[in-house]
Amino acid sequence: MEPKGNSPNSGDRNTNKKTVASSATPRPSRKSTGSSDTVMKPNGKSPVLSALSSARGDQVTPRPSRKSTGSSDTVMKPNGKSHVSSALSSARGDQVMLFRDVSFGPHEADLRFRLIHFWEARNPNSKTLIGQEMLLIDEEGTVIQGFVPAGRVGTYELASGSVYKLSNFYGSRNKAQYRVTDHSATVTFAWNSELSVIDNPPVAFQEDRFRFYSYEEFQADCDRKINLYDYVGHMKLVDGQAITERMVLDEVDIAEKRHLCVHVQTHGGPVMKLYLWDQAASEFCEKFKLYVSTPSVLLVTTVNPKHLGGTLALTSMSSSRVFMDADVQPSRDYLAWLSSNSDIANKIDAEVVTKPETATLAELFSYIKLETAKVAWFECTTTIDDVVRGSAWYYISCGGCNSKAVNGPTSLICNNKKCDKSVVTGVPQYLTRINVYDKSEQAVFVILGDAGRELTGKYASELVASYFECNEGVEADQCVPVPQALLDTIGQTHKFIVKVSDLNFSGKTQTITVTKVFPPEAPHHVALLEEHAVPSTSDDVLKSVSEDSGPIRGLDGTVGERVRKASDGMEPDEAKRPKSG
Repeated sequence: MEPKGNSPNSGDRNTNKKTVASSATPRPSRKSTGSSDTVMKPNGKSPVLSALSSARGDQVTPRPSRKSTGSSDTVMKPNGKSHVSSALSSARGDQVMLFRDVSFGPHEADLRFRLIHFWEARNPNSKTLIGQEMLLIDEEGTVIQGFVPAGRVGTYELASGSVYKLSNFYGSRNKAQYRVTDHSATVTFAWNSELSVIDNPPVAFQEDRFRFYSYEEFQADCDRKINLYDYVGHMKLVDGQAITERMVLDEVDIAEKRHLCVHVQTHGGPVMKLYLWDQAASEFCEKFKLYVSTPSVLLVTTVNPKHLGGTLALTSMSSSRVFMDADVQPSRDYLAWLSSNSDIANKIDAEVVTKPETATLAELFSYIKLETAKVAWFECTTTIDDVVRGSAWYYISCGGCNSKAVNGPTSLICNNKKCDKSVVTGVPQYLTRINVYDKSEQAVFVILGDAGRELTGKYASELVASYFECNEGVEADQCVPVPQALLDTIGQTHKFIVKVSDLNFSGKTQTITVTKVFPPEAPHHVALLEEHAVPSTSDDVLKSVSEDSGPIRGLDGTVGERVRKASDGMEPDEAKRPKSG
């Protein structure tokens, strides 16, 4: 909630979330030649101040508002101009503003802060640089977000942990999504902003500040995309491996996937999955290797809570940082608790996290009609009455990213703008509609991707290739009929994990998307609900199909060409990707 008026105060003082500060003494001083300021241009040149003052006849008066601390300020201006920063400060009365007083609009006051962390902000679709975001903390321990627009990125030399003075800035409104601070304002670097390194801070600045959420709080904030809070707990599994002494990570596999999955637990609470992507995954591997003994505690900042496969999961963001056992005070505190409470930590209450709610078909349709309904996953036990014919039971995907592939002038083209494949290998994937029923109602399920393999035991690519190999005289543009492997499922009773989506709420489709199929009487294990097996949304199903399928075997040459031509005109709605990434 924003305060009234034009002076929004930091929410750090008002938030009821668990906030942990990490204190520090001032950084050791570098060599200093006195109380004079060294003015630095962006090109690194340093003019002699006395010569400049003599040439202009200027008199530099001392700062009236504070005593000389012997600190050396290095002033950097984006426009390349340089002048005596002490004279500017004296002219303005050297106004040092605290973060709690930062309001919306332009400011000519000075800010003093420690730079906790900075990262690039890019458009998720085009990857275009938007700017540089920062996490800043002042001498009162108040945290605010900083922002350098794309055109000024690289102008300022930034180092995490350093203390700075910023003169001239603009108080922007904090962003509406993925907020990393409680403050309602953001410190935006303006055209006339000057950034100075303070070698000898006159006051102590905390090194860091964390905002921790509990499982219940993450659950309440799930899928809202508003705030990014921090997580701390202990690790149960790393990429499916149990935590053991001298554990070795498969870094090649992690680099290829660009992510890893860690099952985590806080105290005796539910087990959750925490997905670390790109830089966070690399940082995890680097820190993991530094420990002689396998670390136990994991702290990840600014994670996004979302539903994956109907269960709560946490995912890292570009702003996320990774800490382990002894890295920071909160992780050390948790490690101490873990050492004294291993019996509690070993208890697992994962039912709420690993198993979506059970529902009949009638209950499913009643839920869809609710005004308060939102995207959710359910477990339904139904019997297959028939496989819908008259439409294609598969589509052709890109073998690189599993997005829908379409026919170009001479070859297949991937529909996914993010895919870097110039040569696309077409891979058939399931998109099969089945009529199902239980004791309460009838419905139409659509089977996508890996769910089809789980139902039939065969990849769609195998069935398509087999048909063309057995029917050499069939025209290449003919659609492959429903295979016997699918027809054999008629009459079978299965447990399905289904997703109710926005398309169901809007009435655009009556079909229910299946994201996973269990064999009859199959037990539910934590490992069964992996992200690659259960897409986060039905629109992302092509992206999330398991990489186990790989390129199609036997689809090169004549058979492959016939498969590609057979995909002409197949434009099912479920295979189209959303415009937003």
